[in-house]
Amino acid sequence: MKRGKIYKEKAQLVNKTTLYDTVDALDLVVKTTVAKFDETVEAHVRLGVDSRHADQQVRGAVVLPHGTGKKIRILVFAKGDKANEAEQAGADYVGAEELVTKIQSENWFEFDVVVATPDMMGVVGRIGRVLGPKGLMPNPKAGTVTMDIAKAVEEIKAGKIEYRLDRANIIHVPIGKVSFGAEKLKENFLTLMGAIIKAKPSAAKGTYLRSVVLACTMGPGIKVNPVRITE
Repeated sequence: MKRGKIYKEKAQLVNKTTLYDTVDALDLVVKTTVAKFDETVEAHVRLGVDSRHADQQVRGAVVLPHGTGKKIRILVFAKGDKANEAEQAGADYVGAEELVTKIQSENWFEFDVVVATPDMMGVVGRIGRVLGPKGLMPNPKAGTVTMDIAKAVEEIKAGKIEYRLDRANIIHVPIGKVSFGAEKLKENFLTLMGAIIKAKPSAAKGTYLRSVVLACTMGPGIKVNPVRITE
């Protein structure tokens, strides 16, 4: 892959063989931003588990203290009073069967998160094959299947993110924007890592945190020392 002059200059600030403490890593993330836009800072966490086994799944949600810096569009499947609650809480789209039809017929995906009341999961299940691959299927573990619709919407708007393993046993999540600065990014990152560590499956053997890498959208990856996350 060809890299631009600015990227190459910024990449020289990073020692690829060094495992940085959290504060140093985040300072480098801010310093190695390349783009003119406000880049997203991402965490990539490889775990010592096997996602093929149900008892080694790692999935959940956590509210980042400073949010992600991104405007999240929420679609809610609900009816009656619950639909009203969703609208009052700030959901961007609220409905039932008509939303399923819109997604099926128009290939409409102008939303980032889907929330549903339990009684609507039969309806949502009709489009599970298209929501699932996009990571949009509501799930009780992530708090997106709930009767407390207002709380779910408010938390997501406030910066709640979902984390889950991919097939390579890696979690990829945004932890904020470069403009947040190292201190706010640190608080978000430590909140995320605390949740991931707490979610360690009892069936997991050996080293749980295999590798942790931080990077902004266009910048180089910076390795964080997994045994010194809080430093």
